[in-house]
This record gives sequence, C-alpha cells and structure tokens, in this order.
Amino acid sequence: MAIEVHAIARNVRMSPRKVRLVGAAIKGKRVSEALSMLRFMPQRASTSVAKALKSASANAENNLDMEPENLYIVRVYADGGRMVKRFRAKARGRAGALHKRSAHITVVVAEKEG
Repeated sequence: MAIEVHAIARNVRMSPRKVRLVGAAIKGKRVSEALSMLRFMPQRASTSVAKALKSASANAENNLDMEPENLYIVRVYADGGRMVKRFRAKARGRAGALHKRSAHITVVVAEKEG
C-alpha cells in the first residue's frame, strides 16, 4: 500500500459542485500533467484546485522525500464549507434567500510503485 499525502484548501469562496467538476477531470493523472491541464482550464475553480495540488506535492516532496515526477493524484474532493446567507428582495414584499457557498478542497497524492 502506497503512502498518501494530502493538502486541504479551506473556505474557498466557490460552490463545491463546481469544484468537483474540475477535480473529476484530473483524478488519476500525474501531478505534472494535471497542473498543465489546470493551467488551461476555463473554470475558475481550476486555480484553487491547482493551489491545493501544488501544496500536496510540496508536502510529499519535503516531508516524506517522495520524487515529484512519480506522484499521481489519488483523490480530489470538495466538501461544503461555511455558507454566507443573504436575502434579496422579491415581488410582493417578499424576500428570497441567497446562499453563498464555500468549499473545502482536499487533494490526495501518492507515489507510483514500480
């Protein structure tokens, strides 16, 4: 069983649903390949996922002496973070709720065996 290293980016002001789309695109890829993919993705979430991925890669390299070129992405998941709740005026004197969501992005990397 390979040793897994992770990094968490907390309270990213973006919907977890949007982050999961980007995470699914890079799952299973090598770190260098995933970073180049993220650089050219049109989604805004790609910058936050890239930041977490660079942090996980640095954790693996500096804390556990893993080779950066052998790292690949095991999992990327986005959990819901704090929600900022606001209200917007609606018709007939009513108020509609606005939920400004945030996400906790977790990236898990491991070293390829063999």
